[in-house]
Amino acid sequence: MEYASRGDLYDYICDKKNLSERDARHFFRQVVSAVHYCHQNGIVHRDLKLENILLDANSNVKIADFGLSNLYHGDEFLQTFCGSPLYASPEIVNGRPYRGPEVDTWSLGVLLYTLVHGTMPFDGLNHKMLVQQISTGNYRKPSRPSDACGLIR
Repeated sequence: MEYASRGDLYDYICDKKNLSERDARHFFRQVVSAVHYCHQNGIVHRDLKLENILLDANSNVKIADFGLSNLYHGDEFLQTFCGSPLYASPEIVNGRPYRGPEVDTWSLGVLLYTLVHGTMPFDGLNHKMLVQQISTGNYRKPSRPSDACGLIR
């Protein structure tokens, strides 16, 4: 395994405080490309989060921790509740069956929001409130809109 000398994206964001949209785009484009590759090969990660995105010496991303990943097939449903609650899709938090890629796609939206705004879209003061916010798509509206807000919505 390659050494990720710059640590994870969570620590990187904490150190930098605010990423430029250019930096956010740089990281997000690579993450989407890696997730797309996984999906093309029938793999759903199911635990995409800043802490599972590592950075090498050149600030290239490496997706880590495939411990909750699974193979998926278009005609079969998965049912396992897994992943980190702040990044979990409505299907996951409500215990509904899902095909696979849609839960990673939701997590990508949470990642993009966090990269652009430097904060999580859901505050998760308690689990019940977090589930309600995720289920209804009631995310924290940023005080400073970005050019990426249309994509995030």
